[in-house]
This record gives sequence, structure tokens and C-alpha cells, in this order.
Amino acid sequence: MHHLRQSGIPAAVSHTAGTYNCNQLFYGLSHHIASHNLAIKGGFIHIPYSHELAVNHPGKPSMALATMIEAVRSIVHTTLTVGEDLTISGGALH
Repeated sequence: MHHLRQSGIPAAVSHTAGTYNCNQLFYGLSHHIASHNLAIKGGFIHIPYSHELAVNHPGKPSMALATMIEAVRSIVHTTLTVGEDLTISGGALH
């Protein structure tokens, strides 16, 4: 998130993966990594609707597709090159 914000891409911490399918995917991944003692990182990223799709979802956040692509590239790069995660507070508990 730190690198995203430095690049001018809005991002926020969340303490929940979201609804059922999102939680199932994230917690299933976390369980798999822990139970197999894998030395890998795992996470879950919510991205907003593209501006084009947001038209059909009034009031929902949206972002330009090019910005989302830049964000995902930054996240992958950071994941592969940074060894220790930062501890950043924020987000809301749901």
C-alpha cells in the first residue's frame, strides 16, 4: 500500500476480505500456506469497478483501468522485491 500511495494510487487497509466468496478465497489461501508451512506470501486485493462498469453501479467506487493495471504491477513488484512487510494501521473492522 505504501508504494501505491507514493505513486498517487489511492489504497486503504482492510481487516476483512469482504463477503463470503472473498473471505473463502483469502482464508483458504492463508490456511493452505500455514498448514503446508510454505515460505510464500499470500494476500487478497479488492479493486474497484472500472469507470465503464461503475455506470451500472451508482455510488460504488471506480478507478481508471490504466490505474488499476499500474497498481497491480506495483503490487506484484513490491511482493517480489520487498522482504519484510510494513506494519500500517488503518482500515475498518467489519
